[in-house]
This record gives sequence, C-alpha cells and structure tokens, in this order.
Amino acid sequence: MQRNRFFSPLTWPVLSFLAVIVVGAALLYAPASWQEGQSLSMIDAAFLSTSAVCVTGLTPVDISVVLSPFGTTVVLLLVQLGGLGIMTYTSIIFLLWRNHVPFTSREAVSQELLGDNFNLKSFLLQVLALVFSIEAVTAVLLYWHDPVFFYPFSAVFHAVSAFCNAGFSLSPNSLMNFRDDVVLNCIITVSVFLGSIGFGVLREALGIATGGRMGVPVRKFSRFSRLVLKTSAFLIIVGAATGFAIEFWRIGNEHALGEGFDLALTAFFQAAVARTAGFNTVNMNSLSEATLLILMALMFVGGSPGSCAGGIKVVTFRVLVGYIAAQFRGDRQIVLEGRGVPRENVTRALTLFFLYSMLVGFSTFLLSITEYGILHGTISGDPSFLRILFEEVSALGTVGLSLNLTPELSSEGKGIIIINMFAGRVGLLSLLMAVQSLQPRKAYTVAEAQLPIG
Repeated sequence: MQRNRFFSPLTWPVLSFLAVIVVGAALLYAPASWQEGQSLSMIDAAFLSTSAVCVTGLTPVDISVVLSPFGTTVVLLLVQLGGLGIMTYTSIIFLLWRNHVPFTSREAVSQELLGDNFNLKSFLLQVLALVFSIEAVTAVLLYWHDPVFFYPFSAVFHAVSAFCNAGFSLSPNSLMNFRDDVVLNCIITVSVFLGSIGFGVLREALGIATGGRMGVPVRKFSRFSRLVLKTSAFLIIVGAATGFAIEFWRIGNEHALGEGFDLALTAFFQAAVARTAGFNTVNMNSLSEATLLILMALMFVGGSPGSCAGGIKVVTFRVLVGYIAAQFRGDRQIVLEGRGVPRENVTRALTLFFLYSMLVGFSTFLLSITEYGILHGTISGDPSFLRILFEEVSALGTVGLSLNLTPELSSEGKGIIIINMFAGRVGLLSLLMAVQSLQPRKAYTVAEAQLPIG
C-alpha cells in the first residue's frame, strides 16, 4: 500500500522531473559536453540540468564558452522536455508502446494541462503539433532576420528557449546586442507570450482562428482564457508603463537603456519576458532598484496555469485581487468574468500565495547566510540584499533573470537555488499534495474553538 502511495498520480510528476534532471546532470558532467580546455563541476552540472528542465535559464557558466555542441544540444533537449512537461512525453511513450495510457499518467497529464474530459491521445498530438509549429515558425523568422547570429542551430535553440520560457541564450550577454532591434524584440516577445498563456488557451485560439477545424471547436474564448489574456495584458502594460516612467525620469541611464522609443521598447520587452523568461536586452545591473522591484513582482506572478511559465500564475493573482476587493466592498462572493469563484479556489489561491511568500523569505534568509561567509566563517564579497532577493524570486518563478549573481554563488547557495527552481517548476501546491498523499489519513477530528484574529 505504501508503495502505491509513493507512485501515485500526485507523486509521478515529481519523480519524473527528478529522473530527467539526474540524467541531464550526468550527461552535462560528461567530458563530451565540454569544450576543449573547459570543465563543469558536478554542482554546476546539476544546477544547469535543473535550470534547463525547470525552464528557468539561470546558469553558473557561460554555456556558449563551456559547453560543446553536444552539451548545448543536451540543454536544448532538456528545455524542450521541461517546457512541454515530462508527463506529456511519458504519456506519448505509453501510447506508442502500449497504445494506451496508464491511469497514473493520464491523471497527471490531465491535471498538468488542464484537461477534464477529453481524448488524451488526440489532445497530446494537438499539443505537440501546435508547440512544434510555433517553434518552427519562430526559428525560421529568427534565421531570416539575422542568419549570422541565428544560424540554423542557434535559431532552433533560441526558438525553443523562447517558447518554453527558458531564457537560455548562446550569447554571453543574452540579447543585449539586439536592444534596439524592433523585429527581434517582437519575435521573441510573441513567442514567449504564446508559451506563457498555456496550451488550453492556445488550442481555443486555434479553434477560433480556423473556425473549429483545428484546436477546440469554439467561437469565443472561455472564461478561463479571458481571465488569462486580460490579466496577462494588464500586467505587461502596467509593468512596461511603470518601468518606462521610472527610467525616463531617472538621470544618467540614457546610454545603457536608450531614450524615447528605444527606452519604451526596452521597457516593454523586459516587462513581457520578466513574467516568464530570462532574456534581457540590457544589463540588469543598469536598472534602478524601483524597476527591479517591478520585475520581481512580475516574476512572482508568472504566467498561466498549464503553460511553460512559473510563478503563482495569473489566475491566482486575479483571484487574490478579487478577494481583496471583495473584502473592501463587504461582498461575500468574488465574481470574475460574470461567474462566482468557489471558496475552494480562494483557499487554494491564498495557500499558494503564502507558500510562495514563505519560501521566498526562508530561502533569502538561507542565501544571506551562505553568501555572506557566515556559514564558513569567512569574509565574502557581500552581495547586496536586493541581488540575493532578485535571484531567489527569479529562481522560484523559473524566470532566469539575474543581476550576475549566479556564477558567484557558493555551492550551498547553488543548492538552495536548485531546490527553488525545482519547486517553482513542479509547483508548490503539487509538491504539497504529493507529500500529503504519502501521509495516512486521520479518521478523526478535534473539537474546534474560536480564536481572536487581527
């Protein structure tokens, strides 16, 4: 019975991600993955594998210098596996080998990709066709736009990295060379956005665009899709406008961030990708602390449920905003898009928010110990608190933006970030439910008593 609980539908995604991370770390630790004269420590291989599978984008080394073509191909495959979700690939393998999906895998995929009652085989084939089509179009556009930097492998690598919201780049400075390139900014932004809104929304959009011949046969977006699209647009617009206003009135940053339209383009790009992917067109250290706080808020929220993005997700954010608004109005019910929100959804949203907040606080506390030399009683470079907090939020949100702190992290610090990247990709609620499924259920309850609150 205990073994059945350990391999339950709730623990299967966690174990699958762990298995792929271990295999990826072993491949990256092999000399075949290194350039001649380069090497990768075991902790760095584990860090890079976790970052790739969890589509985060943080890296302790310059992969364009350290990794060989084989190594970068391994990273590319890990990003693709993590982006689509290990459960999707596991189900496809079972479909091909046995022509059916075991109950454990079916339930896990259903939960991961927000499917309720559907033909799983047809659904998975549609998802793969949709994802590979978007990535192929993105790769072609990148190659057409700049065939020198985006040569065939580079174009495919950046296309997969963008759609899967990983943010890995084969350039040591990410996309800083394209800061003022409107076309490149648009291609990457659109690809990242499509990867962040979720497969369910994409299938509905495909159904609307094709008149029901492909995707979901609907004529208008569902309530869930409208919530995702409206909230995502709101976050991007407000984040970009606020960031632009801050940097516009700030003196001395014109050379690093640009002026006028160039600054607006930079603000829009960073606000759009900060929610999910770790690409950057400017040096993050050149941004003001106020702008960095805005980016951290966007990273904390993340993208849509069932997408490649991390964070607490936009629907959770919308429910929380509705809950606070209802408290101010004295309403007993939260109404979103014309329908009330069940109490269970509100409870899950509040739980997820507090779990993320507590993990951010606790991990930042631990990083403050490991990175300030307290653990080993040594004198360190003392990174600023903001750099540590930014790194932590980026890791838990599986975003990948960094203030150049990742290469400077101690082994213990890298271990903390690895745990956060894994927790952010699998999902804190999923981890909580997996742990709960291993515990025996109590057959009794204790008498309740009121407590003064507030």
